[in-house]
Amino acid sequence: MGIPFLKEDPVEYGIVETVSPLIRRIVARNPSPFTYHGTGTYIVGHGKVAVIDAGPFERAHIEALLGALGGEEVTHQLVTHTHNDHSPATAPVRDRTGARTYGYGPHGEGRFERGEKVEAGGDLDFKPDEAVEQGDVIQGDGWTIECVHTPGHCSNHLCFALREEKALFTGDHVMGWSTSIISPPDGDLGDYMASLRLLLERDDARYYPTHGTHIDDPKPFVESFIAHRQQREGQIRVCLEQGISRIEDMVKQMYTDIPTFMHRAAGRSVLAHLVHMLELGHVRCEGAPGIDARYRLSR
Repeated sequence: MGIPFLKEDPVEYGIVETVSPLIRRIVARNPSPFTYHGTGTYIVGHGKVAVIDAGPFERAHIEALLGALGGEEVTHQLVTHTHNDHSPATAPVRDRTGARTYGYGPHGEGRFERGEKVEAGGDLDFKPDEAVEQGDVIQGDGWTIECVHTPGHCSNHLCFALREEKALFTGDHVMGWSTSIISPPDGDLGDYMASLRLLLERDDARYYPTHGTHIDDPKPFVESFIAHRQQREGQIRVCLEQGISRIEDMVKQMYTDIPTFMHRAAGRSVLAHLVHMLELGHVRCEGAPGIDARYRLSR
């Protein structure tokens, strides 16, 4: 749908690669339809370093990461968000190095307090040693990182801007190989669109997603993501105009180019659109909004 996706050759697991003067990457062996080749853990700086998204609780990845940093000191652990492929490894890394963790908050931050249920797949054990939010600055030895709150994929999602290189670590907010799944209730399409527009106001020169390769010239890429979501809403409107009221049937009509085992995830994204359209008063729902509810256009 007009997105210039960036594919990446298969990676070599357990090997640290230098991707810029201040940035290195090592990829965990957890490939899947949702993680691409696996979780890319980034190392920022030299000597005294920050680790961004330590990754899943995978012993080989943790040992490879710490082994690659022999003789260096991990001073900070930054977490973009708390899905299970991003934050669980922070605990063993902290035990071995003493490096404190920095994140927006625990999984579902802001939603638990309102009594809302949060979807599965989150690292419920994670709580940052230091809670950070929009505009906070974390300084290390030779590097400076600004926190950019980008809710949408989940409520506690952060991007991290490395000022010295005008680089933005985008987590799962913007990836080159795929769009992000927005799964209510913690995933919120209205927040996601606002977070995409927030990135358009910035002057970052390169994005480093947690999955897949880097993105140069990122603004047109972000604009294509916004257009993609607007097109999806248009497809939903067409379905509703045709009397297709159930998400399962919308997915079959809208997602003809993906395997059927991905339809459940696609249904979560359609639900996110419909919840947003409900909030705007564009659609109505029979009963509580959910994956099995029936929807119709407002008149």
